[in-house]
Amino acid sequence: MAYPNSLANLPDEIFLHILSFLDPPDIVTLQSVSRHLLSLCRDGNFWRNRCLSASAVRERIRLYRWGTDWIDEDGAALGPGNHGEDQNEVHWSLFESLSQLASKRREREQIRIAANWDPTFPNEKTNWYNEYIQRHGPIAVSWFEQPEVQSGSLKDFIDVSGVSLYRPSRSGHELFAVSPLDDGSVCLWDVNGTRGRKGSILSKSNPGLLSVDGPGTDLSRHSKMINTGVTECVSIDDQTHKAFFAIQSHLIEVDLRTLRVVGNQPFEWSITTLSAADPAAPLTVGTLHGLHLHDFRARSQYQDEGQMRLDNFGKRVGRDFSHVLDPRPLAPYASLAQSGPQSILHLGVPGDESQLSNDIFVAGRFSNILHYDRRMFPAIRGSIHSGAKLCSLTSLPYPFSSLDSDLRRRFQLSEEQVEKAKSVTGGRTLIACGEYNTKGSLELYGLSSNGDDVPESSRIIPNSVMKNRQTASKSKLLSVINHGTRIVFSDGQGYLKWIERDGFTEVRRHKIGKSEKIVHRSLFGSMPGSDDIARKILSTRTSGQDGDARVNNDDILFWTGEKLGLLSFSSRPGFSTEDFEESTKTPEEVAAEEEEQMYSERMRLALERQANEVRFVQNLGAGNLS
Repeated sequence: MAYPNSLANLPDEIFLHILSFLDPPDIVTLQSVSRHLLSLCRDGNFWRNRCLSASAVRERIRLYRWGTDWIDEDGAALGPGNHGEDQNEVHWSLFESLSQLASKRREREQIRIAANWDPTFPNEKTNWYNEYIQRHGPIAVSWFEQPEVQSGSLKDFIDVSGVSLYRPSRSGHELFAVSPLDDGSVCLWDVNGTRGRKGSILSKSNPGLLSVDGPGTDLSRHSKMINTGVTECVSIDDQTHKAFFAIQSHLIEVDLRTLRVVGNQPFEWSITTLSAADPAAPLTVGTLHGLHLHDFRARSQYQDEGQMRLDNFGKRVGRDFSHVLDPRPLAPYASLAQSGPQSILHLGVPGDESQLSNDIFVAGRFSNILHYDRRMFPAIRGSIHSGAKLCSLTSLPYPFSSLDSDLRRRFQLSEEQVEKAKSVTGGRTLIACGEYNTKGSLELYGLSSNGDDVPESSRIIPNSVMKNRQTASKSKLLSVINHGTRIVFSDGQGYLKWIERDGFTEVRRHKIGKSEKIVHRSLFGSMPGSDDIARKILSTRTSGQDGDARVNNDDILFWTGEKLGLLSFSSRPGFSTEDFEESTKTPEEVAAEEEEQMYSERMRLALERQANEVRFVQNLGAGNLS
């Protein structure tokens, strides 16, 4: 007798307990059976426990639980007093032994450890199914289509000079990458494949669009170059569909719907960094020796008319004098005692990073992080001493305390203490990365949202500064962003590293490798420094129609300084630049080329095996064989 609905009639708790014995690929397959099983197989608490059990919590308990300081909520010691060589094994065995610890107390201890490990904050929406994929799923690296220029019968690639993400609609799934190219054009790629092939070029403007002197300019001269080595050189306002490009000392505004220049604002010094564009606040422009507030929302009609009248005169003398007759007052300007700002952050309000506060933080080739208030600009509000050369800033709209974070990392707080530490009102976290004495530096600062009359020193929460300069990286950190409940940064060795929000605990790492397909392997292809590095990383997370994030939709877009790539969490192999090229070869030629590659690979392996045998015989004392 068959019972087709017997599985569906099981209580959810029993079904989830059965799921705990299955491997993740089997659970994914089970999701396609019905909507009910799909909902159960993506249960948040189930995948949260999976993330906890799959992480290195057990090893961390072995590392930190020495002596009798491992106690439960009732104050009962969970470890013996002697300090033998197998002390950590004794702790864990006592924790798992039902004979030594009552079942209720053991369950309570598991809840306490889970509370210490949980990286989320109250009212923070987290998709734990996505978290498990990003923490433990396979990684595939793909490379976007490379722009080309035709020179007779030959083709040459055009380098990408920066990147930013453009979301035409907040409710849609469309996401485009926007970059300036070395030939002065603007290029758009389809990141999610909504209008074309994923990673393909969607549109490209005419060359010379971003040239200060207009199309047709000789870009080979150093003073006319588009790529000036600035990382934060592109900023996009999604609502107005405008993109801002930092080209030498000019801020060029381009309409992304028509790919035409609609504004050109000159500055006295070369632009070194741009803040993120937002319709609620002016754009902060960092030049070599100062900061400017550029309010792109209040464009004057007089400026457009004046620019038309003085266009020809400006071209003759090589300078643009259209701003001379502009009756508007000059924009606020803050001079810097030390030159070289490299990152500008508009800090969000506590609990909601989508809404901006009035705080502006600036980091660069100086020892302090500068703090400005937009309402009192250009007066400086204060500074935070770092001592490192920082190049990237980001933030979390939640509080941070280095003391509580260290105790949680050692699983020493109770549930009430964890809840109290996470419930601090008005707290925010400033995250910075860069270089300190040739090594990577990752820094976290806990900030409070005090009033205007409070001095800057009291805005930093006591015991809330963390500087990881030992285990972050052996080389300079290049870019840092938030990725789910983790922090991810790129370094000079070509790695992307994910760490917990405590700034120390590493979750995973991945090397992006080389963009070119390896047809013939060589010794030099595996040497240090031969891989690409990610100079800038961005999260591709978009919201669905219901406002919730799509499943496994938070990839990482990266820029190497020459091309764009995408790191996704999938078992499918990634695509490469060569996959976008139109092949004119016949099937017979393709088959012959694949056979030749297989033969070359077999011969290479045979020669390597022979060389290993020769070295083995030499080590036995047989002498040189020739």
